[in-house]
Amino acid sequence: MAAGLETSSRAVTPDRPVTQHSRDTPQFYLTAPSPCPYLAGKEERKVFTHLVGERAAELNNILTHGGFRRSQSIAYRPACEGCRSCVSVRVVAGDFRPTRGMRRILKSNADIAGEMRIAVPTSEQYSIFRAYLDSRHRDGGMADMTVLDYAMMVEDSHVETRVIEYRGRGAESQIPARGTGPLLGVALTDVLGDGLSMVYSFFDPDAAVRSLGTFMILDHIARARRLGLAYVYLGYWVKGSKKMDYKGRFLPQERLMAEGWLRVTD
Repeated sequence: MAAGLETSSRAVTPDRPVTQHSRDTPQFYLTAPSPCPYLAGKEERKVFTHLVGERAAELNNILTHGGFRRSQSIAYRPACEGCRSCVSVRVVAGDFRPTRGMRRILKSNADIAGEMRIAVPTSEQYSIFRAYLDSRHRDGGMADMTVLDYAMMVEDSHVETRVIEYRGRGAESQIPARGTGPLLGVALTDVLGDGLSMVYSFFDPDAAVRSLGTFMILDHIARARRLGLAYVYLGYWVKGSKKMDYKGRFLPQERLMAEGWLRVTD
């Protein structure tokens, strides 16, 4: 599964307010319990707030540091009773060293270029997105997303959001960072004050042999370094979930625990 958004991109429905604030501060809500998509027999709940207005980007930074994730104009984090399995992780970009297997993936994808663009949805993106869902997540919460739903996922952002398109370079390409071949993968990414947050990424399932999910994370780590950003936020790592195990391979990383962000090296 691609890094980033691990639930449906559609806005969750509030069960009840968690706190009451003045009109100048965000209000937080708690969702009703629903089956956990990662651990069998568990239920999940989320606390969330809306990311709108002039302070949306600032609030997104603060909440991301506190373990929240963004889905369209909503920031959310797990608030499950008796379970703390979802752990926010961020890769320490400056200290990251790829494993031997990751170096092979980088080498095998040397013919691909990633171009960071303004977050505008296209029919070409949706075609890959639809094929990805049908191949990998046909029973998931996003399986019935239409082209309009996809457009909302990309455009409904009040923070600095970018789309990175990954294409084959093509023999005629004169710009190293811009491919001219067919679209192979897409990453929806927020630019934070201290890092890149991978909101959602997907790829052409016919190109699965390329390990594009891993390649896009490696590319984001390299981009963070070039931009002078400290971290790449990968969302939630869930111990015991096969869907989320891959996130633990990108080391060193920091994991948000009760005592704060703790560095993990192995």
